[in-house]
Amino acid sequence: MAAIPHPNPNPNLLSPMLQPSLEQQPLDEETATENVKESPVSSIDNSIVSNPNTNPVLIDRSTTALLHVSFNQDYSCFAAGTDRGFRIYNCDPFGEMFRREIEGNGGVGAVEMLFRCNIFALVGGGDSPQYPLNKVMIWDDNPNRCIGELSFGSEVRGVRLRRDRIVVVLEQKIFVYNFADLKVLHKIETTANPKGLCAVSHVAGSFVLVCPGLQKGQVRVEHYASKRTKFIMAHGSRIASFTLSQNGNLLATASTKGTLVRIFNTHDGTLLQEVRRGADRAEIYSLAFSPTAHWLAVSSDKGTIHVFSLKVNAENLGNARSSSPSDSNSAVTSPISSLSFIKGVLPKYFSSEWSMAQFRLIEGSHYIVAFGHQKNTVIILGLDGSFYRCKFDPATGGEMTQLEYHNFLKPDEAF
Repeated sequence: MAAIPHPNPNPNLLSPMLQPSLEQQPLDEETATENVKESPVSSIDNSIVSNPNTNPVLIDRSTTALLHVSFNQDYSCFAAGTDRGFRIYNCDPFGEMFRREIEGNGGVGAVEMLFRCNIFALVGGGDSPQYPLNKVMIWDDNPNRCIGELSFGSEVRGVRLRRDRIVVVLEQKIFVYNFADLKVLHKIETTANPKGLCAVSHVAGSFVLVCPGLQKGQVRVEHYASKRTKFIMAHGSRIASFTLSQNGNLLATASTKGTLVRIFNTHDGTLLQEVRRGADRAEIYSLAFSPTAHWLAVSSDKGTIHVFSLKVNAENLGNARSSSPSDSNSAVTSPISSLSFIKGVLPKYFSSEWSMAQFRLIEGSHYIVAFGHQKNTVIILGLDGSFYRCKFDPATGGEMTQLEYHNFLKPDEAF
């Protein structure tokens, strides 16, 4: 299904005139119609500020359960959903910005930030959800309340925000809404998607959305500016994880096997590079491009964070990448097996590109990874409450150096 025509993305849609609906009735899954009631809301600020009239109740740290953790769009902040509400943290320097214990002490299973502004998308979670699992609540932290909601006929699996769009992921459907009035712009059918996999670009004027296709191992790419749809058979196994570069030109994918990561051109579906995480099966938890797309980071249940050197230029696909002033001129390439000279005789494993830098954590724990704002650094978040900042050497690679550690559920535990 090709993208339906709609107005070109407008980065100025988020203005003081924003009027999302206070309540939206469950969508008819065949027609995706909606019943909108308007409600005036406060404007969206450009920076996160806590409500000066609110005195958040301190949470008993010993009983707080972490349900969710995720980065914002530029990796400058991260959000944590707990069994009592949610918290927002700054990455550099590390620190808790504020926390919200929502009335009723229910769990928040997903928190989606919108860069560093006061608008969040919340979904209930845990043993005692704060909100029904089939609803997305739009939270405005200025009045410190929900100012809109979207209701569905099944559980919400994920939410993604842009300055002009809200994307809601269900088990087998994805809905794209206009942020200004909560009108449905597009409905997409997908294969079973229990993890809520979906990625969107964040460059103004270029809206790219990636989601699972209708076949095993297939991804669907929507280029809304050019009204084009591209299907890519990325893997022979089911898709486990994927991510987009910030401009939407590059797509990295991993399957449920978890051994290989593939990088594609989203415009024509060309396979640009293939890198190997390892030989054993693994569950890939997260993939992340660096802002310049010169590096790719991978986390999995094996407990090792990998950083790969990429050979493509996200701004000029198809050409060999040139040095960038924001990255080292002496960057090492991903190691290739010394037996690659007999490629085609031995299995493909022996000619694989391996990671150039690694950081080892506890195997079996759940970590997500992103690139820090400090040069050549990665940030690692764990569902055990751990925050790591590590540095890699782009010239020599090898083991990364740990710069910082915090337990963000218990900030006093740091070294």
